[in-house]
Amino acid sequence: MIFKLIMYKLSLLLLICVAVFAGCDKKDASDCPVIACTEMFASIPFSFTDKDGIGVPVKNYSAVNLRTGESIESPNVAYLTIMAGTYIVADDSHLRSLSEEGDDISITGTYEATGQTKSAIIKVSGGKCACHIQKISGPDKIIFD
Repeated sequence: MIFKLIMYKLSLLLLICVAVFAGCDKKDASDCPVIACTEMFASIPFSFTDKDGIGVPVKNYSAVNLRTGESIESPNVAYLTIMAGTYIVADDSHLRSLSEEGDDISITGTYEATGQTKSAIIKVSGGKCACHIQKISGPDKIIFD
């Protein structure tokens, strides 16, 4: 009888320990500073224009993270044109795949009317402690001749 009671208490203690330690995750954001994040959904637009500054449609649009070699696609808005020739390069859905220091993103497009292809590189940051993606540097548009 005493043996069963001791085994019961040990089993209960073991169960409690397992439950407590199972809740621990060293990969959470607990080592991030406390910051107040907004509910906004950030995105980074990029435009393609002709020499007169008028937005132009492009074909073969691509945005590639040069650190990872992965193509960046925004399934809901990647090819949504806000204005002619304006594309969403990245948005908050890419937050965790971008580094805190910032990643170089190569943006390429071909002007349909002339067949001219041009590229630009912008730097965008994110990371596990960031609230939103942020453009650090680079142009806002490519101007075709």
